Amino acid sequence: MILFSLFNNLPEASAGAQPAHTRRRSPRFWVKTAVLLLFAWLLAVLVYHTQKPLPDGISYESPLYQSTEVAFWHDLTYPGPDGQAVHEQQIYDRMHEIIDESRQFLVIDMFLFNDYTHKDQSFPQVSREMTDHLISHKSKHPEMDMFLITDEVNTNYGSSKNPLLEDLKQAGITVIITNVEPLRDSTPIYSAFWRTFIQWFGQAGEGQVPNLMAEEAPDMTVRSYMKLLNVKANHRKVIVSERTALVSSANVHAASAYHSNIAFEAGGEVIRDVLAAEQAAASLSGPYTLPVYTPSEETQPAPGLSADIRYLTEGKVYKYVLKAIEEAEAGDTLWMGMFYLAEGEVMDELVAASQRGVQVRLILDPNQNAFGRDKIGIPNRPAAAELKERSGNSIDIRWYNTGEEQYHTKLLFISKPSKPSIMIGGSTNFTPRNLKDYNLENNFWLSAEKEHEVTKQVNDYFNRLWNNVDAEYTLELSAYEEDTVWLKSVAFRIQKLLGFTTF
Repeated sequence: MILFSLFNNLPEASAGAQPAHTRRRSPRFWVKTAVLLLFAWLLAVLVYHTQKPLPDGISYESPLYQSTEVAFWHDLTYPGPDGQAVHEQQIYDRMHEIIDESRQFLVIDMFLFNDYTHKDQSFPQVSREMTDHLISHKSKHPEMDMFLITDEVNTNYGSSKNPLLEDLKQAGITVIITNVEPLRDSTPIYSAFWRTFIQWFGQAGEGQVPNLMAEEAPDMTVRSYMKLLNVKANHRKVIVSERTALVSSANVHAASAYHSNIAFEAGGEVIRDVLAAEQAAASLSGPYTLPVYTPSEETQPAPGLSADIRYLTEGKVYKYVLKAIEEAEAGDTLWMGMFYLAEGEVMDELVAASQRGVQVRLILDPNQNAFGRDKIGIPNRPAAAELKERSGNSIDIRWYNTGEEQYHTKLLFISKPSKPSIMIGGSTNFTPRNLKDYNLENNFWLSAEKEHEVTKQVNDYFNRLWNNVDAEYTLELSAYEEDTVWLKSVAFRIQKLLGFTTF
């Protein structure tokens, strides 16, 4: 209406005494019409690409299975007695074991798979090590089907080739760069402009703009940067073979090697669903055919207590996170370890749970560091301040004691004294972009009795960090108190409203 009002106030050229049917349209009329048509077009693009149907197989929820083959893994970085960082790593080791154990097929979907860093930084070359291991394993078992699915960030959005990915291709391993354009747009204002005017030019070319993601990475083209600004990704993290599937918050990425992360692993029928969801991701990029899980006749369930398990992707993670928090009861303890917390309804349900008598305990990354570069604490610091205020201080929050690494965990655990506990963990941050069918994401949902080993492991994990058993893993909320949190809260809300965020 504002646009129409403005244009209606523009003066028209005088038509003199000519009859209406012979009056010539003025240039201003055509400018006005063109601008209105362009505005209508951009609005239509914006609405369609935020509401369009999801591709087949995206936002997936598996049936409920019972499995005795479930496990919990973690990586932790924390200060040792001498102040030097201690790195306690299980996830990368287990990934390499899964590679060694595989004989029929191997499918890896990994958001970050590169060894790019900033200058003067030194990290374990975990992506090169895995590349070499995959190539070696393929040479020993050439009949195996092996796939690596990854995000376009690893080719700097088409600006350059990734040497690791090229080496895998040369070894006969299929590499799939995910085409995320069929997904819904999470930055709709910008993406409508990009889809209308920019996407047609592609991204390839000689990069001449310094790479802000990693100084030692190849330069990028302007068009690659413009695609990056859509902030849309295949954020999944899974490795699956005929024997097992491991879903993690950890990337196979040099600059992420010291991050604190978690993973759940499961065997049995759920492998079929993991592969089906990966087939949907692969199909976004072309007519790829992934392996299909066929249980071996010799396979027998492992002895021990069983746990209920589901495989969830994208918005189905959101569905089960809300359901788990909504159903938490007085006497339950709700634990959360989270890199990014920003989704409004999740925050509403946390406040409501605390008011029902649920003990709510959050361990959050302070959002102080990103690959050795300083950040300003968004979104977690304003989110923490809001939760404390709205809950009347009944929600307990501690910061993970990070150094130059991140508390990159994405884990919800609802410990119940007399019912099965609920665990949800994987790639998904609790933000609109991650939960609302914009990114590709994946999590395992588990339910197990308190006597089950996986429940004990997760419970011990949180109690160890919360109570600083043997090390200072976490800090009081006051450790990052600041006078400018209100300003960050304003920025946080504006970013969420407009979609211009990196979280």
